[in-house]
Amino acid sequence: MREWVEPSCAPVTEELQQAVGGHPLVAATLAARGYAAPGSARGFLNPDEYQPAGAEELPGLVRGAERLEAAIAGGEQICVWGDFDVDGQTATTVLVSMLRDLGGAVWYHIPHRERGSHGFHQPALEGLIDDGVQVVVTCDTGVRGHEAVEYARTRGVDVVITDHHDLPQSLPEAYAVIDPKMLAGDHPLRELPGVGCAWQLALAMYGRAGRDDEAARHLDLVALGAVADVAVLTGDTRYLVQRGLERLRETERLGLRVMMEMAEVTPARLTEEHIGFALAPRLNSLGRLADATVAVEFLTTSDLARARMLASEMEGLNARRRLLCDQVAQAAVSQVEKNPVLLSHAALVLVGESWPGGVVGVVAGRLAQRYSRPVVLFTTTGGGLARGSARSIEGVDISAAIAAHSEMLDSFGGHPMAAGMSISPDRIPEFRAALAGTVGEMMAEVGKRPPLQIDARLGLGAIALDLVEQIERLAPFGAGNPPLTLACSGMRVAGQRSVGRNDEHLVVTVEDEGGERFDLIWWRGADGELPDGRFDLAYTARSSDFRGERRVQLEWVDARPIVEGQAAVTARPALAVIVDCRGEARPREALARLTAREGVQVWSEAEHRADVGGRDRRELEAGRTLVIWTAPPGPAELAAAVERVAPQEIHVFARDPGLDQPEKLLKRLAGLAKHAVNQQGGSVSIAELAAATGQREATVWAGLDWLAARGDLLISEEGGDQLLLAVGSGKPERGRKEEAARRLAELLAETAAYRVHFARAGVDGLI
Repeated sequence: MREWVEPSCAPVTEELQQAVGGHPLVAATLAARGYAAPGSARGFLNPDEYQPAGAEELPGLVRGAERLEAAIAGGEQICVWGDFDVDGQTATTVLVSMLRDLGGAVWYHIPHRERGSHGFHQPALEGLIDDGVQVVVTCDTGVRGHEAVEYARTRGVDVVITDHHDLPQSLPEAYAVIDPKMLAGDHPLRELPGVGCAWQLALAMYGRAGRDDEAARHLDLVALGAVADVAVLTGDTRYLVQRGLERLRETERLGLRVMMEMAEVTPARLTEEHIGFALAPRLNSLGRLADATVAVEFLTTSDLARARMLASEMEGLNARRRLLCDQVAQAAVSQVEKNPVLLSHAALVLVGESWPGGVVGVVAGRLAQRYSRPVVLFTTTGGGLARGSARSIEGVDISAAIAAHSEMLDSFGGHPMAAGMSISPDRIPEFRAALAGTVGEMMAEVGKRPPLQIDARLGLGAIALDLVEQIERLAPFGAGNPPLTLACSGMRVAGQRSVGRNDEHLVVTVEDEGGERFDLIWWRGADGELPDGRFDLAYTARSSDFRGERRVQLEWVDARPIVEGQAAVTARPALAVIVDCRGEARPREALARLTAREGVQVWSEAEHRADVGGRDRRELEAGRTLVIWTAPPGPAELAAAVERVAPQEIHVFARDPGLDQPEKLLKRLAGLAKHAVNQQGGSVSIAELAAATGQREATVWAGLDWLAARGDLLISEEGGDQLLLAVGSGKPERGRKEEAARRLAELLAETAAYRVHFARAGVDGLI
């Protein structure tokens, strides 16, 4: 069953709420996602309040701009080398348009997927140079093109690389390399997509020519490419997408206007979802099934007839793409059903003869969601190399996992969530086993679905259009800023019906405990299993313009069955009184007076337990009075304790155990693990460790995982939450250690924020 992570309850200051305004859920979400300062929150919501970084902060950009200026001034022939996906198409269009605007003699080349594949390659480059190209500028590719760059140098041709892919061990010896991955991890330009990097070069070139305002004309292309490439929407990337969506809603590009008309997208209401599900698939169909070179013409033409012809061609290609995706997906699922042992691997690697190379990446993405693990699909044809596309899940850097076995591959490249490669077919079984081993080390538990972060608990009856419009102030949503996942309890299934071209979706009717009914759409839910009885529901809510009517659309995300006899949400007991003792000048004296009374239990954890002689969460029992000495690590732990005691009085002290920093917790956890190994034969429970550290169980798991990744521990499960610990090998696993450290830091930050909230909020609202 998928783990749910309850809302983090990050504190919302009065200043933040005033700065943000509107529904409190907006400010609460911003605080939980790291935008607690009023200034950063305003910049997140409103691009007018955001200060973007300077383009010149990209390494190599100034040198690249100077070379292109010289090429324009000298009348040299410039070739823009792009890529066939939407990011590459839009990046190519931005650079071609900019160079033409500034008087350059410009050619462009976008490789054909089947004939040339991804990347910057020598064979096609030879012909371009023979035809007179003197300078090459790449976009969305090139950072791994060592051979092509070296060949260009031997021919006296300078190469300026603009790319955004992960860096190889050594960079090509190009005239300039512009890649945001060369920046620090927290730099606002770090997550630029290929078109974003190209646009920064265009911005600098326009500025150097005294035509600063002209770069903004191309921001609609930046939004298209960034959303299509699933760019991480933080920093300047989010800002550029916000600005680009504004441009797209009023675009003057004839091709895009015609495409929106055919896709039945209302320009004024266009969002990132329309790009992802309507516009990008149509543009991508060119690169997947035809020649993406015409995309530049489509995005720049002023001939309405030509725009309509190209848009119609893409409509047909997109319909064919959907059919091919369905066929490949059915074939892939059939392989798994016939050979279930394939699912014993941490990564699913499948091979199909003559599967269309243009759609295997899309299908791999579907299967990664379905099977909750990275997926690689290879297609083979007549004795040549097998070409593959990989898609990953959150927390597994598939590009790094593939790179660990690069000696088996003919070529590869990609991002943490997606990659492409080619390999000799007879090496696929060897690659499958090796990749599974590496991915297994990256995953905390093979086959475990990633945890689901719940942003807030809201009954479906509370969801109205005005609230949804408030939530959509946090858009654009995507990687780095997911849509809000809401949850409610006590639901049951009251009906269902299949919808979609192939009945692949479900409309699920649910009923709450008051008998009110609601419809939710479960995308690709036809093969899903609906729960019996009452359940907790996770869902998203957005606005829809279906058939011209603006309304709320509820989308099914997940369901969690409610155990019979157990309340879905712990209710606050009928209390005689809640006493706030957080401001006591002499807290120990106050505690002594309380414990002198009969029927008083002191909930204390970590070192507080021995210090004040209290009980941890496992030892609490029903009683009249509960003293909360240690601030709880989260709302779920607090609710469980209150339910267990069902007190008539609660006295709140909320002392901080001081273990919410990674180094302090890990030191404490290592000591507890050592004691378990030396004194208990290695046997210990997660609940015991959580109580001994005053943390959530998920945090303890992350800490143990870090110790195991460092080589200090070996961990095996005995059953339930009981573990068997042993001394580790001493050999660290770097990738796993880094992921565990990241996860641990996130969990501890959530707990620290909750403890601050628990120490400051009004006492009546705590329980």
